[in-house]
Amino acid sequence: MNAIRTDLEGVLIIEPKVFGDDRGFFFESFNQRRFNELIGREVEFVQDNHSKSAYGVVRGLHYQIRQAQGKLVRVTAGCVQDVAVDLRKSSPTFGKHFCAELSAENKRMLWIPEGFAHGFRVMSETAEFLYKTTDYWAPEHERSIAWDDPELAIDWVIAKDQAKLSPKDLAGVAFASADYFD
Repeated sequence: MNAIRTDLEGVLIIEPKVFGDDRGFFFESFNQRRFNELIGREVEFVQDNHSKSAYGVVRGLHYQIRQAQGKLVRVTAGCVQDVAVDLRKSSPTFGKHFCAELSAENKRMLWIPEGFAHGFRVMSETAEFLYKTTDYWAPEHERSIAWDDPELAIDWVIAKDQAKLSPKDLAGVAFASADYFD
């Protein structure tokens, strides 16, 4: 595994070492010891989630204000635009975002530490998305920021009327009125 730093402190693109030939490929998708070395601290993942979504689905921007979750995300089928938004008030990049293309083809992962909102848009016909979390899902602490908030100015590369959203995501709050981390 190799880590690529992003403009948001703590958010890393993780690239596995892939061994492939005309028969297919093999790669170690996760190694706890190596992952901890790359991020510079020890984390424990307690929950794995798997979703499948159709083209144009936008999920997010989600986070938990308590029981904050660090997330290691990857795509096993298809392609997504993945987004992390810094919600740490004390951070020099507070309110900034980072986008990465994650796909079954590039096999990249994104580490999004606690203190960030997360979302993604499906770019392929369908996409299967896996994520490991450092804390359990706690619906009473879950928050959602409007995916198209003008203050965040995320270029989702999709027309607003083409995005497919859940009722929860349609009810996302403006960034200016969201709950933040210290």
